[in-house]
Order: sequence, then C-alpha cells, then structure tokens
Amino acid sequence: MPINITMPALSPTMEEGNLSKWLVKEGDTVKSGDVIAEIETDKATMEVEAVDEGVVAKLLVPAGTEGVKVNALIAVLAAEGEDVAAAASGAGSAPAPKAAAAEVPKAEAAAPAAPAPAATASAPAAAPAAAPASGDRPFSSPLARRLAKEAGIDLSAISGSGPHGRVVKSDVEAAAAGGGAKAAPAAAAPQAAVAAPAAAPKGASDESVLKLFEPGSYELVPHDGMRKIIAKRLVESKQTVPHFYVTVDCELDALLALRAQLNDAAPRKDGGAAYKLSVNDMVIKAMALALRDVPDANVSWTEANMVKHKHADVGVAVSIPGGLITPIIRKAEEKTLSAISNEMRDLGKRAKDRKLKPEEFQGGTTSVSNMGMMGVKNFAAVINPPHATILAVGAGEQRVIVRKGEMVIATVMSVTLSTDHRCVDGALGAELLQAFKGYIENPMGMLV
Repeated sequence: MPINITMPALSPTMEEGNLSKWLVKEGDTVKSGDVIAEIETDKATMEVEAVDEGVVAKLLVPAGTEGVKVNALIAVLAAEGEDVAAAASGAGSAPAPKAAAAEVPKAEAAAPAAPAPAATASAPAAAPAAAPASGDRPFSSPLARRLAKEAGIDLSAISGSGPHGRVVKSDVEAAAAGGGAKAAPAAAAPQAAVAAPAAAPKGASDESVLKLFEPGSYELVPHDGMRKIIAKRLVESKQTVPHFYVTVDCELDALLALRAQLNDAAPRKDGGAAYKLSVNDMVIKAMALALRDVPDANVSWTEANMVKHKHADVGVAVSIPGGLITPIIRKAEEKTLSAISNEMRDLGKRAKDRKLKPEEFQGGTTSVSNMGMMGVKNFAAVINPPHATILAVGAGEQRVIVRKGEMVIATVMSVTLSTDHRCVDGALGAELLQAFKGYIENPMGMLV
C-alpha cells in the first residue's frame, strides 16, 4: 500500500508552511530518519525527516510552493516490494495518510505557550476509528489527552494526524469544534454540535482603507505568515492580558566598568576572545537572578492555577526580516555571563537565518526587549503569553542626577516592566524591578 507523506505540523500554532526545497527526487530510496525536505514556517526553516522506508513514487507539491496546509498530501512513497509506477498513479486517491513526514518537535509539550489555532477546512475531522484493544489506550500526546479529558472527548473515536496515527492537539481541537467524538453513555441522545468560537474582531477592510488614498499612490504588499502570527498574538495579548507598567532608572557606570574588565580578561581562543560580553547579556542575567529572588513573579496565569516556574527561562527579542522572534536562554539564573553571551550570539545568528528549532523559541517564563542600541530612551513592551512579564530596556545615556545633595553625571538606563496584573500586581512588579536594579547597579552580585 502506498505511504502518504503529509505536511507536518512543526509547531503547535502552525496551520500552513512553505515547502522550500525537496532534498530527494522521484525514484530515490529513503529510510526512516533521512532528511527529505526543508519546510519554512512563520519563524524558522526546518528539515523534515522521513518516518517510513520506501521509494519516492511521486512528489505532489513542487519546491517553492507557499501556503501548504498542515496535513495536505505532499508526496507518496512506494512501500517495499510495491510497484513504484502503480503507487505514483494512485497518488491523490490513496487512503488516509499512514504517517506524517516528520515527528512533531518537542515543542508540542509546551503548547499552552501559544494560542490554539482556529479550525480550518484542512483540519482533520473527527472520524470513527477502531477502538483500542482491551487495556490499550489510544496513541496520543499528553497534551491531546489532557485537552480531550477537559472537553469530554473520546480519544479512541478520533483519527490521529500525527506520526504513525498519533492523536495530537489539533485533532482534539478539530473534534471539539465539530462537536464529534464526545464521550457519552450508549443510550444517551446524540449531542448537538458545539458552536465554533466567535471569530476575533477584524480590522478595517481593504476597501474601506484604500478608498482614503489616491489611486496609484500606493502598492499592496501581502502579509507573510510571520506578520500574521505576530498580529494575531499581539491582539490576543492586548485583549486578554490586563497590562500594568512599572518603570525605574538604573545607573550603569559600575556595570560598564565590570563589563570592560571582564572582556579585557577573556582568554584567547582560536585567534579571538573566548567571549565578549554585551550590556544585554548582563541584563538577561540580572533579570533571571531577580526572578530567582522574587519567585512569586516567575509565574504564568491559567484560569485554574498559578503556574510557578522553577527556573528563569528568559526569551530575548531578536529583530529579523519581516518581524521578530524570541530565542530563549534556559535556566539563565544558573549560567555564567560568558555562557549566556556565547549562547545568545549563537541563537541570534540562527534566528536571523531562520534556523532555530521550535523548542529554542517556544515557552520561556519571561522576555527581554532591548531597543537601547537604537537610541530609544524608554518604551513599554507587549507581554507574550503565557509569560506574565516582559522587560523593555532603553538606552544608557549620560544624565545629570543628584547624589548626596550634589549634581553629578551618571550613565542611566530606563527600564519598564510590563506585567500581567492577574498574577503580578504593582507591588510585586516593583519588588522584581528593585531586585533587577540591585544587580545592575551592583553587578559583582552576578558573579557570585
């Protein structure tokens, strides 16, 4: 039987992607684990590995195709001993996909970090499936099992779209949106279909905006996937998260002196310094230590629970063409400044090349957005759920301050903390910022 290869969901929020490149051609033999294609999502370009073994009978989607829906058929393999020509001729009318082309990355476990995508026409419908053998449970992800339990959905009645028929988050959401596969007593009357969630408010239509401008005085640039995701998540954040802002000024002179001293003392490696600390590296470390010292602020909000994180995983906003992405320094409170610096340099480079893995930019417990290098004095950043905080960092500039009754010149940096007021109120946010300010103004504390 031909093996259908479908467009994999490479992140919890992915609904479509661009098939950038095929790394195999028709007639090639592939085995499990072979890289067969490159898929471009809204945030990264990722390699896709084959799950099954066989001969490439037909490539149904040409390289360079944009907007390929998740679970759409993209290629067909002829299984061992199967006639390749017969498999190719049956492409497109073959039975339901046996497996997706790639395993869903680890980021699926962090799916609460992103809003659930709306059901689309390409979402897999809940279809009756053979019940698992006695004592067996359906092959499904932990997140899918939890969502199914909360929605009262019978997993054994859902056809999985994940690798090897695994039931994943999008399958449960599609079943819930369609009102199917509800767990109920056999004698109970069929339940009415669950109403689809109301569509988010839309902005002004193209027609209503364009009529305000002279014909020929503009050009239309279609939104790419990244810009659509950014717009969607920021609107959801502002609509659902009650933002509260706290600003403090931090003196930088001691930090700048320590940074220069540490950089001068960096050992030589491969003809260059083993590390080169930036102010941003020290800001990341100070934020992580502040969250360690004020653990009640290292949280995420859910309707049922306060999620208290055991480590400070700091996301750092990186500008890339068409938008931004936040690679994450995991357990930043435990890492040295040099380790943070080198890791951030690597993540930043791969972010600009769109080579980050989903687990490298999804999740996290807080974020830092630094526009100081652009000369911005201060600003307020929008929280990236499920984070409860984000720190907006302005430029360090010389200002006149009063110290012991006398005017002196100091290098001062303004930072603004945006907090989710549901779980980090004003007093707690101020306590977190004071802890941060303490590390910035007394940076030797970051070395012990």
